[in-house]
Amino acid sequence: MRGTGRRIRLTGLTAVALVAGLTACTGGGGGGGGGDAHGTTAARPKACRGGTFTWSGIKQSDRLTGVSASQRLGKGGGALKNPLRRVYTPHPSVRTEGPELSPAEVLFSLGKRIGEIDSTAATLADDDSGTTYVFTDVHAKPPALDQSFTRTGAAGDIVTYAGVREAAGTFRYSCADGTTTTGRARTWKVDLAGLVICGETADVAIARQAARLSCEAGSGGVESG
Repeated sequence: MRGTGRRIRLTGLTAVALVAGLTACTGGGGGGGGGDAHGTTAARPKACRGGTFTWSGIKQSDRLTGVSASQRLGKGGGALKNPLRRVYTPHPSVRTEGPELSPAEVLFSLGKRIGEIDSTAATLADDDSGTTYVFTDVHAKPPALDQSFTRTGAAGDIVTYAGVREAAGTFRYSCADGTTTTGRARTWKVDLAGLVICGETADVAIARQAARLSCEAGSGGVESG
């Protein structure tokens, strides 16, 4: 299974981020023309096979999904007990206009474009490697708000947080007969977790957002820096 099992620990001045490769997505449009998978729009013709994807405006960004209330710990730290509350639920989507195109094919192309999927096949249908690409799973659920940090050696007012790294872009799928399908896709590819100490400057954007939500106003961790 590709796109899973990657784990990197990043350490900053006041934030520790755990990055786990949990590539996943859900279909927000089911390939429908700007609608959702439960819409009642008339059936559309299928897009051709062997077309060409062209991507533009691809952006990858971290989004805060959960944050805890601050917890004061003395010298030597201790157990982290405050649960995370959800502040954002990722809703990956594939929306299209024109001949119907499989959301999985769109996400396969996006995954190749951003380096999340390593395949020499032009399309998912042509990939005969036997690999399951989790990035193309339009039915995968967003990550649960599990507490990744149970203890810390840090002292002070501690806030823990969770997030996802999202990828989004606009595409055009062109066929040899001149027909095209256009649309936009968004999904999340990694699950993030970390902690921030109120009163100290955080060097990770979502850590600063978590501090703004849970630290007292005027705390150093609340400032953008």
